[in-house]
Amino acid sequence: MERILIAYFSRAGENYFGGFVKTTEIGNTEICVNLIQDFLDADIYKIEMEEPYSDNYQECTAQAKQDLVLKRRPKLISLPGNIEQYDTVVLGYPNYWGTIPMAVATFLEAFDFSGKRILPFCTHEGGGTGRSEAMIKKLCPTAEVAKGKAILGSNAANSRADMEEWIRETV
Repeated sequence: MERILIAYFSRAGENYFGGFVKTTEIGNTEICVNLIQDFLDADIYKIEMEEPYSDNYQECTAQAKQDLVLKRRPKLISLPGNIEQYDTVVLGYPNYWGTIPMAVATFLEAFDFSGKRILPFCTHEGGGTGRSEAMIKKLCPTAEVAKGKAILGSNAANSRADMEEWIRETV
């Protein structure tokens, strides 16, 4: 039986929604993960930074851009002991500056993904998956990286059918 891990990075606080900034208690990516849990038997790991980005949207985007430009790898609160038991990793993240958040890079670089499938999905407000799939392939060259799924963040709560169809097609 295939073992699946859902690893994701999500941020609550001020988020951008189609031209407006509003405060959320749960990040858009986490909303999608909660929907996926309803139809996919998988373990869950939340990628959390020791020093989280600001709850303020503008400050957060500046911090994320600086980490990207400087190729920083933020320290995480914890990592799974290993991922050897998993065949597939569903990887969720918001599109930050056209790619994955650097905390996701920290997670990916911590493990050997040889022979594993990575199913990436991102939430965004217009950038789609951007360059994130290419970045994941670069960081995990021995993994099979499936075509990613982009979910409009402002529509995350209504994306159940979309996410379920994507999972059924790719798992």
